Amino acid sequence: MEEGNRQVWLKSRPNGIPQAEDFAIRVTPVPTPAEGEFVVRNSYLSVDPAMRGWIADTSTYWPRIEVGDTMRAFAAGEVIASRHPDYAVGEQVMGIFGWQDYASVRPQQVMRKVLERDLSLSLSLGVLGLNGLTAYFGLLDVCQPQPGETVVVSTAAGAVGSAVGQIARIKGCKVVGIAGGEDKVRQCIEEFGYDAAIDYKRETDLETALRKACPDGIDAYFDNTSGAALDAVLRQINVHARIGICGTASFASWEPWNVGPRPERNLLVKRATMRGFLTTDFAERYEEAIGNLVSWIRAGKLKYREDVREGIETAPGLIRTLYDGGNAGKLLIRLREEQALAEEGKS
Repeated sequence: MEEGNRQVWLKSRPNGIPQAEDFAIRVTPVPTPAEGEFVVRNSYLSVDPAMRGWIADTSTYWPRIEVGDTMRAFAAGEVIASRHPDYAVGEQVMGIFGWQDYASVRPQQVMRKVLERDLSLSLSLGVLGLNGLTAYFGLLDVCQPQPGETVVVSTAAGAVGSAVGQIARIKGCKVVGIAGGEDKVRQCIEEFGYDAAIDYKRETDLETALRKACPDGIDAYFDNTSGAALDAVLRQINVHARIGICGTASFASWEPWNVGPRPERNLLVKRATMRGFLTTDFAERYEEAIGNLVSWIRAGKLKYREDVREGIETAPGLIRTLYDGGNAGKLLIRLREEQALAEEGKS
């Protein structure tokens, strides 16, 4: 066991998107579990767009992270000490364990035990974790696509968007992606099987580009960005279209509110629905979703990309990287090799 527990903590409250200088790294003692707790040695840490909201001055769906707090984050690792009967040493778990090497954990912090030992533990933070679950429930329960319909996805090459597009294809839909840059447009089509993809950085008229890619209109839209993409989609939705609001990544700040066209008239005329959601709304059905996602991965129907950075020292600047689009796949921090972890467990 290491002599200390490295933690990334919030040093200052950012104005807009968090920067590397808003964080610092400290070393604390490796925790020991109290009664009812267990200690997890993290192998992978996640970097997610939601982290910006967790830090913001205005609280969102969880209490904000205060200056001095260890950064809240999803992580995956192995139980190395336990004083809880339901969690044994050697089990792999994923949950809210923070940006740190070790975490003393209570069961309510665990999202799930990771049972797919034939697949990398890192997937539990991506396509078999929050990203895949968000795509699964946001598309199938909120957007409710039907075979033959046209589905549009923003940030279409991202960790969530790429899964959305592929699941829509599995369900028999035509899928059009909105992504930033030639490489991501190519990924959408060549790697993730989109029927068409639009480069919003190159297109001067996004509405016209969407109309060309979606000649029969848009039946469902999975929105990761809000902003100009949503404005363009709303003008082309079909009757009874469904719009799922997953994120607002196009806005660097929420206050003062960005001004844009009002959606009500489009929603009224087309009798459409627009609904926000959180993946935790579907917590009781996680294993259903994981079972389907695993089967699609093993069958080669669901592909994924990971962008793995080495070492906790890389963490402070990675939220900025995420919003700059500087990652190529699910953004992760690796703390230790899985094989090395397995060998440690044998000694």
